[in-house]
Amino acid sequence: MTIKEAQETVDKWINSTGIRYFNELTNTAILMEEVGEVARIMSRKYGEQSFKKSDEAVDLGDEMADVLFVLICLANQTGIDLTEALNKNLIKKTKRDTERHQNNEKLK
Repeated sequence: MTIKEAQETVDKWINSTGIRYFNELTNTAILMEEVGEVARIMSRKYGEQSFKKSDEAVDLGDEMADVLFVLICLANQTGIDLTEALNKNLIKKTKRDTERHQNNEKLK
């Protein structure tokens, strides 16, 4: 699935199963909540925190998909073509960071 197809699929799902989009502010709050859930799993799986009983069955991929879903909702609501935005962002990062990363001793 391309990013464009993902945006179209989410839009179709929202307008049928989801009825309508939550407003942008609500979706921003939901996005923060979902990112927090990913952070909780990461801190327990790869960091120093231990899992709680309630966290043992968590699925990191599913939580990342929740983040992506809400981000796509926000892009759709605000008229952002994520393919175009990502391409522009990669060009910006390439221009800005190529030498910086090549010269970073911490990365060698």
